[in-house]
Amino acid sequence: MDTVSLTLSDKQETRRQLHYTVLSLLSVLVGVVSGIGAAGFRALISFFHNMLFLGKLSVTYEANVHTPPSPWGPLVILVPVVGSLGVSFLVTRFAPEAKGHGVPEVMDSIYYNRGIIRPVVALVKSFASALSIGSGGSVGREGPIIQIGSSFGSTLGQIISMPTWQRVTLIAAGTGAGIAATFNTPIGGMLFAMEIMLHEVSVRTLVPVGIATATATYIGQMFFGVYPAFVIPELQTFTFQPNNPLVLVCYVGLGLIIGMVSALYIRSIYFFEDFFSSRIKANDFVRHMLGMLFVGILMYVLMSFYGHYYIEGVGYAAIEDVLTGRLFQPQLLLLLFVLKLLATSLTLGSGASGGVFSPALFIGAMLGGAYGAAMGWLLPFIPGNLPAFAIAGMAGIVGGSTGAVMAAIVMIFEMTLDYNIILPLTITVAISDGMRWFLCRETIYTLKLVRRGHFMPEALQTNFHYLRRAGSIMTADPKVLSASIPLSDFARIVSTDSFASHFLVEDGGRIVGFVARDAALRVLEEAGSRLLLADVMERSFVTVMKNAPLHEILNRMRAGKTQLALVASQLPLYSTSDVLGLITKDQIVEAVEDAMDLFA
Repeated sequence: MDTVSLTLSDKQETRRQLHYTVLSLLSVLVGVVSGIGAAGFRALISFFHNMLFLGKLSVTYEANVHTPPSPWGPLVILVPVVGSLGVSFLVTRFAPEAKGHGVPEVMDSIYYNRGIIRPVVALVKSFASALSIGSGGSVGREGPIIQIGSSFGSTLGQIISMPTWQRVTLIAAGTGAGIAATFNTPIGGMLFAMEIMLHEVSVRTLVPVGIATATATYIGQMFFGVYPAFVIPELQTFTFQPNNPLVLVCYVGLGLIIGMVSALYIRSIYFFEDFFSSRIKANDFVRHMLGMLFVGILMYVLMSFYGHYYIEGVGYAAIEDVLTGRLFQPQLLLLLFVLKLLATSLTLGSGASGGVFSPALFIGAMLGGAYGAAMGWLLPFIPGNLPAFAIAGMAGIVGGSTGAVMAAIVMIFEMTLDYNIILPLTITVAISDGMRWFLCRETIYTLKLVRRGHFMPEALQTNFHYLRRAGSIMTADPKVLSASIPLSDFARIVSTDSFASHFLVEDGGRIVGFVARDAALRVLEEAGSRLLLADVMERSFVTVMKNAPLHEILNRMRAGKTQLALVASQLPLYSTSDVLGLITKDQIVEAVEDAMDLFA
């Protein structure tokens, strides 16, 4: 392949990248689909919930209001079992990826499958998760909606030719849009996508994600209204007072406890997953039915003794009770915390489809509320109230278990719209995440992937080596030799230049290839001196400008399937006088190694 054709192929590879305007318009489409998908998914949950629990056909269902007693009486225990049959059928027959809480599968597609998600996953996930939640399974609706939005983003990226980074950006846009539409939290959705999904945080990735989340939020508000997810009395009486540091200490203590529970939450789900898969020697249908039978029993016991199912579905009604002060008994709060943790572990461990976000909110609200009640009894002179601790507990469990610290703080604030809680949220979430990391290095999302050998990034780090430009990496003024030189003459020439590892080859004043010193000398030993440089040279190389960043150089070398890049004063490269230097893969490795000092 000659120089001109290779340079043209590099330009064609670059032109596959969509124009920024087109990518932004596609992100609007992702936001629209995510918003409509959120509304449709809620309607699907309502349909299954009303049909299975109440025996009526309706799509009207308010998750923040308790489900009335079922007309089935004790037979309501079997409602989750009936739902499990449909879930197992959909997952095993059509899309195994739809099993579980969904977000790990999206992360896996980003880092290990070039952003490829099968379109059928969104459809199967929607019906399977709606059945799980609607029949009383203790899971959330955010995971399925994330898969709906991310799957659509991936599908767009497969239909329309674009580089992997743009397809991944659309997946992250679908993730943020799904979160934003579900909870009416545009900023939180954007931060969640940034912390959990985005492989790169930059203008070119954040703008499309922001557009998608804003669009999805607007669509969601058209269906659900502009109100926050949870309505609570204003916490004006709860503010940090500089003359009372015990308030700060109280939230440090809550953060430590919440962090330990976050680790327990993570371990509990995967413990039950292992238990059902290894100890119960039956098929997926039987395992899931058995798990949901126990969940049905727990629901019925709570209805019999306390008047509500409490732990069924997303559990927002119980959270609302805590935040408005209707549910304040510490013994009941602790009981609901334990039973919700158990129900969620049984539901997901046995094979359900649904998210872990909503159960985390429930667990955090109950535990935080119980802690607040205890603090009110032990330290009655400290300003504060039970809902404030409950809100901090919600954010702490979400941030600690998922690792999305900034998203947890902002999302809970957006859900409650009370700025007085920002400082308690920040302290609780930060301490919680640190404690969880100390006890369990992986989050509830990454542990599932690590168990299959797929490791995720542990930090949002600046790729400092990508700041390097071709001019700072290259070997300047490389030696240029004629293609007609015999290998024996080449051996004498390189004996006087022991430092150069690669030499350029020219013919008629143009660069036609290159030779690696060691490889050419090995050929000389094996084939003798009759060969010319033209016979042994590598003809595949790429050309870049002096200010080309490292990632562009790598992309062009990979596209050209070559080990060498020429740095030129102009493109296309017409003569040897235009060559400024050369870059090999060894030099790129050295540039990356130098940058690693920042993280050592």
